[in-house]
Amino acid sequence: MQSPSVLERLRQFDAYPKTLEDFRVKTFGGAAVTLSSAVLMLILFVSEFNYYLTKEVQPELFVDTSKGQKIRINVDIVFAKLPCAYLSIDAMDVSGEQQIDVDHNLFKQRLDSGGKTVDDKPEKQVLGDASKDLAANVTKPKELDPNRCDSCYGAETDDKKCCNTCEDVREAYRKKGWAFNNPSTIQQCKREGWSEKMSAQKNEGCRVFGYLEVNKVAGNFHFAPGKSFQQHHVHVHDLQAFGGQKFNISHQINHLSFGIDYPGIINPLDATYESANEEQMMFQYFVKVVPTTYTQINGKTLHTNQFSVTKHSKTVAGGSGESGLPGVFFMYELSPMMVKYTERQRSFMHFLTGVCAIIGGVFTVAGLIDGMIYHSARAIQKKIDLGKAS
Repeated sequence: MQSPSVLERLRQFDAYPKTLEDFRVKTFGGAAVTLSSAVLMLILFVSEFNYYLTKEVQPELFVDTSKGQKIRINVDIVFAKLPCAYLSIDAMDVSGEQQIDVDHNLFKQRLDSGGKTVDDKPEKQVLGDASKDLAANVTKPKELDPNRCDSCYGAETDDKKCCNTCEDVREAYRKKGWAFNNPSTIQQCKREGWSEKMSAQKNEGCRVFGYLEVNKVAGNFHFAPGKSFQQHHVHVHDLQAFGGQKFNISHQINHLSFGIDYPGIINPLDATYESANEEQMMFQYFVKVVPTTYTQINGKTLHTNQFSVTKHSKTVAGGSGESGLPGVFFMYELSPMMVKYTERQRSFMHFLTGVCAIIGGVFTVAGLIDGMIYHSARAIQKKIDLGKAS
């Protein structure tokens, strides 16, 4: 007796025995299930393939040990009812001292009452000094003697006996503690058109945009009316020049971020509008900054930050208002923890496993549904035939 060959023995391991073609029955129900399952397989395959092409981002949390870095703060804020001439911008650190080494690129754009730009060329802002907006593009008469010594109107000191500009007079008054509420009587202010410029911008708005870089310590930056200065180590704003005028601090934050944007970042204050229901309101934003690194799949690492924020507002100065200064204040502090995101390519073996699961699962379920339809149809047909025979 001849022993079976190797190929004959190999047939014994066939897990998919075939039936004869003569014993197969093809039905319309089976065709419908086949087409439906094929479409479903295709949809699930495309979904799985798109998921495979996306990058996997793995987060990690650890203690921030970086030193000597700076934080870039990107801002784009619109004050619809506060003129650029009135607005002062300041940055301070946790000690309350103004950060004099701040690197910034902030601009102020004048807006009319309808929100349209008044001047196509925005002006770069000097931190803590709003007076230069009023003196912009002022052509001083050539006949003025450069060696002149104009009066300070009684506010002269041993250190400063001459006040040749309106700003010099304002500074002298401030040091004396006098109110500067009648500039029309000051010759220097009349010559520079200070009152006219204040009146011309009275009903305007202002857009502040750009960025500033501050030291990586807790601090704040704020937007408030009046010229700012340090007095006895206290940061104050001179509002005397406005003669008790009330300010509407309604504002829209188009964008605020701390660093470079990375894929998927959410800046919670973007497109935020705050309406001042009353005049002389103080808006405070308490920001918690979390240092973040984002490593792309090509190995490039972005050093940036994400943040969370809580808001508070109150009415200040006069009546039942609390103490404080009208304006918009951002107080930020740094988290001691750092978040690291790393992009990774998804595993091809996982993709292959998913595709096999889709094909096998849909094929099996489709076979069960087809069997149910076929046997149900045969049972119903038998009952119909029995009914006719009786």
